[in-house]
Amino acid sequence: MPDVGSLSIALALMFAIYGAVAGVYGALAGRAAWVRSAEHAVYVVCGLVATAVGVLLYALLTHDFTIEYVASYSSSTLPLRYTFAALWGGQKGSLLWWVFLLSMFATVVHVQNRHRNRALMPYVTATLLSVAIFFLSLLVFVAQPFERGRPVLEGADLNPLLQNYWMMIHPPSLYMGFISSTVPFAFAIAALVTGQLGDSWIRTTRRWAIFSWFFLSLGNLFGAKWAYEVLGWGGYWGWDPVENAAFMPWLSSTAYLHSVMIQEKKGMLKVWNMSLVLLTFALTIFGTFITRSGVISSVHSFTQSGLGPFFVAFLVVVIGVSLALIVYRLPEMRSENTLESFLSRESAFLFNNLLFLGIAFAVFWGTVFPILSEWVRGVKITVGPPFFNRVTAPLGIALLFLTGAGPIIAWRRASPRNLRRVFALPLAAGAVGAAGLLVAGVRHVGALLTFAFALFTLTAILFEFFRGVRARQALMRERPGRALARLVGKNRRRYGGYIVHVGIAFMFAGVAGSSVFKVEQQVTVKEGESFSVGRYTLRYDGLKETDSPHVAVLAAVVTVMRGGEVIDVMHPEKRFYKKPKQPTTEVSIRTTLREDLYVILGTYDPDTKAATFQAYVNPLVAWLWIGGLVLVLGTGVAIYPGAAERVPAFAARRAPAGAVTT
Repeated sequence: MPDVGSLSIALALMFAIYGAVAGVYGALAGRAAWVRSAEHAVYVVCGLVATAVGVLLYALLTHDFTIEYVASYSSSTLPLRYTFAALWGGQKGSLLWWVFLLSMFATVVHVQNRHRNRALMPYVTATLLSVAIFFLSLLVFVAQPFERGRPVLEGADLNPLLQNYWMMIHPPSLYMGFISSTVPFAFAIAALVTGQLGDSWIRTTRRWAIFSWFFLSLGNLFGAKWAYEVLGWGGYWGWDPVENAAFMPWLSSTAYLHSVMIQEKKGMLKVWNMSLVLLTFALTIFGTFITRSGVISSVHSFTQSGLGPFFVAFLVVVIGVSLALIVYRLPEMRSENTLESFLSRESAFLFNNLLFLGIAFAVFWGTVFPILSEWVRGVKITVGPPFFNRVTAPLGIALLFLTGAGPIIAWRRASPRNLRRVFALPLAAGAVGAAGLLVAGVRHVGALLTFAFALFTLTAILFEFFRGVRARQALMRERPGRALARLVGKNRRRYGGYIVHVGIAFMFAGVAGSSVFKVEQQVTVKEGESFSVGRYTLRYDGLKETDSPHVAVLAAVVTVMRGGEVIDVMHPEKRFYKKPKQPTTEVSIRTTLREDLYVILGTYDPDTKAATFQAYVNPLVAWLWIGGLVLVLGTGVAIYPGAAERVPAFAARRAPAGAVTT
């Protein structure tokens, strides 16, 4: 079976090379048969890579420890769900999973475009397969997932930090976001090569761009949840280099989704949007380099490897080709209109883009500075959270304001009357909220502005929904619920985006509350003794021990009281994994809409039965996760096709082979 897996990867590489060459040759020579053959090669590559994934998964499930990867990342006692996660839990497996998803997306793209975008498709095929060639080459020549190891009776097991529910879904979500960004990148390259620089490629890739952004959002959110529950430090985001590497493409992708609306409506920012698409893909490759090169230490990264130079070389090629094509086509991408006023939605989106890229640059600089300092001075100088917080916080607060202002300000030019009409209520809500917080004793400027602008944004978005529903009721005589459903259904992209903005406002509130108003307490107590943190009194009532062939668990029993009344019992744990012999911390969290009570079991003295606890009260953290759920809802609304879009898609599927569809 391992030989079947290795052969499948080698054949996939051969067919990918053939498909990339055949696609370009068919386009240049005007040979449709070659173009179709290249597209068929995509399906073959997908089938071969899927075979290799199936072989590796079978080896993991059957505990074939003759394969070095299986022996390194699984064991006979590893729970089944984590055995599946071991597929992407190591360097080689994650690369195989990467190229598998890429081949799946490439297959979907070619099925979608059997009768559309025929001038672009040869170069789309060549670009997608060229990216696949890079990853397949690594799997064949550098990081072979089916490499044989020395015979062992038992595997080393998956890293205990990865044996968590969130790590089962965080990496796949992030990979989905990273890899699906290849599709807009491929169409952008094809548009630059062919000179078809209109809106066709943008319309074709619109949902792919939203799909990529959505999974980047989920990947970052799931990673934050994992860090919050597993690492035991009371936080969810530490500006770790790998966290930053996942955050940067999200920033550029978000900027693109906003600015591309200006191109669709006004024919402006064509070079800017093309650059953002190419930049997003380049940042995904950079993030992959950070994760897999070992040049920067991170709890999230893989171990040291020799893959760094290959990713650097590939990144240089991607950036070089992209810049060359943009410069070549620059005269053909002139804007059709100009910015008419700074008080317009176009300006708001433009400022929005500048802020997103400003944050991205600050994060990029802080991430690569240790590498640059080591190259220049021979000393690795680490940039810590204070730098990132100081630089990004004001830019983020400005972004929050634009999140509410952008959707309500008029296109082209906003009149004073229009500004008063749409801004009066949201500004009043924000001002009242800030005044209430001041009366309550809040003096932190950043927190005050964040909560005020969050209220401003929520009021602005709700007012937009209210205005739309009232207009439909006046025109169509509909009931409020039906009017709301029809309003959203007629313009899913617009109102789905508004719902996403509501989620973002919730998330900002959660970040501000948990960052500024956190309460922390560390104590050592004996059995039966109590200590206080925030509004809570915690009593240590002893320990419980459980054991299994895979892990031994030491759980503290902590009774939570407030006002003398017992409200909960928490069980923070120490886990001692037996393969590898490594302890981990399992925190206990009591969540309410107001705050989280977060308790960690530190050290334990068996002689005195004293235990050390680290306890935090993290206000409003729940709103970070609630905001994520609202974001999911809004993205689903925005990406779901309306009836007007479903009918042409059905017609394209039913069209004869030689028909031309638009």
